Amino acid sequence: MKLTAVSAGLSTPSSTRLLADRLADAAREALTAQGHDVTVEVVELREVAGDIAHHLVTGFPPARLATAIDAVTGADGLIAVTPVFTASYSGLFKSFFDVIDPAALAGKPALIAATGGTARHSLVLDHALRPLFAYLRASVVPTAVYAASEDWGSGGDEYTEGLPARIRRAGSELAALMAARPAGTELDDDVTALEQQVADLRFD
Repeated sequence: MKLTAVSAGLSTPSSTRLLADRLADAAREALTAQGHDVTVEVVELREVAGDIAHHLVTGFPPARLATAIDAVTGADGLIAVTPVFTASYSGLFKSFFDVIDPAALAGKPALIAATGGTARHSLVLDHALRPLFAYLRASVVPTAVYAASEDWGSGGDEYTEGLPARIRRAGSELAALMAARPAGTELDDDVTALEQQVADLRFD
């Protein structure tokens, strides 16, 4: 299985990249425990920022961007992590998904996550990221992960899960969704399988 993580972090080191790596590790560990062989690739959007702008203007992706797009569209599972800018995903993050064929992520298991300086921006997950991936028809896992500055190194308290626990839960959900969907399955395959199941139904 191939798992691709997209990080829209701008700095080095980046908390956004760190969260992407932690989520990828959690999903890989869960899949490995189920007997699956997993490869992980991380796409750093800051490295292709100029290529994204070029593609938006010309309609033709430079080779490096084309490779990044293929890594996302050809993956069996996707992790997408963005920093919060002006109460939403970053422009770089949105621009990257703007240049991907809208049908390319249909049915693909996906995990969404975001980083920010304060927990007050955590609603970005449900008000911006989840609608974006719903439009792209990706299969987004129930648990989305937001990491504020104070979350790093926090173990949580008796009322809340700490960041490590949320990462493990989200990674496990993504692993379960990937394992339930055979590697390399296309949307048309899913539709054909559903049609066959309907055809096999017998009504008295």
